[in-house]
Amino acid sequence: PRILESSSMFRTVLALALALLAAPAVAFQGPVRATHRGAMKMMAAKSAAIPFLPKPAELDGSLIGDVGFDPLGVSDWMPLDYLRESELKHGRICMLAVTGFAATDLGFKLPGEQFNVASADAHNMAVSAGYMTVMGCAIFALECISGLAIQESLAGSGRAAGDYGLDPLKLSDKPDKMADMQMKEITHARLAMLAFSGMVTQAVLFDKGFPYF
Repeated sequence: PRILESSSMFRTVLALALALLAAPAVAFQGPVRATHRGAMKMMAAKSAAIPFLPKPAELDGSLIGDVGFDPLGVSDWMPLDYLRESELKHGRICMLAVTGFAATDLGFKLPGEQFNVASADAHNMAVSAGYMTVMGCAIFALECISGLAIQESLAGSGRAAGDYGLDPLKLSDKPDKMADMQMKEITHARLAMLAFSGMVTQAVLFDKGFPYF
């Protein structure tokens, strides 16, 4: 009986010892796996445009040209349709501005002595001649019209951001062509916004015409 009792006690002690040894190992292994899963999740949620920043929650790839670029988190508190409308509007203006800015400095100017100025000096000339007031009134009228279209879009009218039905050459009459043209437009719009900023800066700093260095 004593031998059996000793053997039973030995097995009990051995089981307790193994349990005590296994508990820290399991406790240590669990957090490692959880940390690994969390790290993988964080890596998967990084922005494609800025890999060291988190992917913006609202930029899910549904918009043409969406690369997850929103370092200031503007899309977290403003509607995406409004932001895309603004991006397209400024991009379209800059595409025209880049063309006009370079063309003027290359010699394409309106007739009249008052228009014989460099692009960098055109703003001051327009203010002194009173043209800027007329231009401001025209811009105000256009903004009122476009503002109504934007409000209808935000109210759920189904109008796509930036769509004013202007396609006289029928370049986007098919869905696949539409997506391709939209990608081209947003790409060139973003490039134009950067290009116009650089052109104006260099024209003022170096005081030279095209190509401004």
